Amino acid sequence: MHQAGAFFVTRARSNLDARRLYSAITDRAVGVICDQSIAFNGRYAAQDYPEQLRRIRYGDPDSGKTLVFLTNNTTLPALTIAALYKCRWQVELFFKWVKQHLRIKRFYGTSENAVKTQIWTAVSVYVLIAIVKKELQLDASLYTLLQILSITLFEKMPIDQALADSEHKTEVVMFGNQLNLFPS
Repeated sequence: MHQAGAFFVTRARSNLDARRLYSAITDRAVGVICDQSIAFNGRYAAQDYPEQLRRIRYGDPDSGKTLVFLTNNTTLPALTIAALYKCRWQVELFFKWVKQHLRIKRFYGTSENAVKTQIWTAVSVYVLIAIVKKELQLDASLYTLLQILSITLFEKMPIDQALADSEHKTEVVMFGNQLNLFPS
């Protein structure tokens, strides 16, 4: 990531083996305990990442925990780095929501355009189902409505009729030459 020109923010492990190269002045009143430039001590770690990193120790006023962040960004203020990490959780929650509600388990394409198209299509369907639910004043959850529509997708019936009774019962059609597995 560093070689590609991108920057990262991650949590430091408790067993991080690194040496402090420089300490910047910090304002403890805002929660930043220390802001340091570091280098890895371990032979393999130093070989794999020979660049300097920035270690920021932050006291979270909400949880009372002390968090240690590592980043390769040396220009942003330490408080901004801590805020970026906190915002990262919102991204994680968004992807969890996408997986649960939009039912996207994997992406069909790998290009940026393919991923955006798939997400926007799923969001559009989700919003349309929410509108239908509101207009028809249905009590069923959006998930249930999506399940009903996926089952009745190719049936020729009005949408309000398909969604009117969320307790869909499948009809068992008996054919004359078919044996009955469950005789009465």
